[in-house]
Amino acid sequence: MRTRLTHALGIEHPVVLAPMDMVSGGRLATAVTAAGGLGMIGGGYGDREWLKHEFAAAGDTRVGCGFITWSLARDPELLDVALTHRPAAVMLSFGDPTPFANRVRAADVPLLCQVHTLDQARQALDAGADVVVAQGGEAGGHGVGTRSTFTLVPDIADLIAARSQETLVLAAGGVADGRGLAAALSLGADGVLVGTRFWATEEAVVSARAQIRGVEATGDDTIRTGVYDIVRQYPWPAEYNGRLLRNQFIDRWHGREADLAARLPEAVAEFHAAVVEQDFEVANMIVGEAIGLVHEILPAGDVVRRMVQEAVGRLSCFAQQTAARGV
Repeated sequence: MRTRLTHALGIEHPVVLAPMDMVSGGRLATAVTAAGGLGMIGGGYGDREWLKHEFAAAGDTRVGCGFITWSLARDPELLDVALTHRPAAVMLSFGDPTPFANRVRAADVPLLCQVHTLDQARQALDAGADVVVAQGGEAGGHGVGTRSTFTLVPDIADLIAARSQETLVLAAGGVADGRGLAAALSLGADGVLVGTRFWATEEAVVSARAQIRGVEATGDDTIRTGVYDIVRQYPWPAEYNGRLLRNQFIDRWHGREADLAARLPEAVAEFHAAVVEQDFEVANMIVGEAIGLVHEILPAGDVVRRMVQEAVGRLSCFAQQTAARGV
């Protein structure tokens, strides 16, 4: 399935694995790349040893890497760790990419910048992004959450068409099957960035208990909240919160963040114990609204192939129907 993205990144299908922190490891990234997409290792909050281990697990497979930009600023040398492995791409999210953009481009590595608003898209273009990832509020994990994928993608596609036609667009948020891929291409994207569907794969670094709960959930069971940023003590900028699967811990503390902060030592101890025990009434499950479209745990390669086959079928059917109507 060829688009401008497949040509630019040297891949077969316009499907990119979201670099989910501590979920998108070398095994998952390798599986996505082997199926014709682009696998991305999650650099996340900057665990140096984990990053080295996952690049080693990917071996000679061509994979990329993504970072939480504001966290990378606390340890900028992590970018050098990634660049040493000659990644297929580097993705920067949740912050100004400018301080790191020149280092990525000087290494002749494609730069992907994830954005949530038009102003962030302009900032990414100013930084020289090769690919702008337009993430709607449907997505799992962090984001601004005020725009939907269905309107944000064409908005950003139009901005880029007017200002920087060579820059590519990826749609992110709510894409879990071929319908989402076909829709994203129709909206003006050159491909998709997929997180939640790959969260529910055999290669993802995710508890099987969490995945079982995930495939039983719907998009209505997710919520945007800052509860886990408080209990994990991550200093996220105020404009960001995260979409997760609801549980008892969220129901107890969402909307009572001040009370949670006042009882933080107790809550932190409860959270860490739950992670060890795999108690997901307390531990977090980071998925987006697309979890309602996920009904089984599959190998990542099967996800890529099914997504592409379904998208091609739907786009071909639409083209045939249009031709038959003489439109």
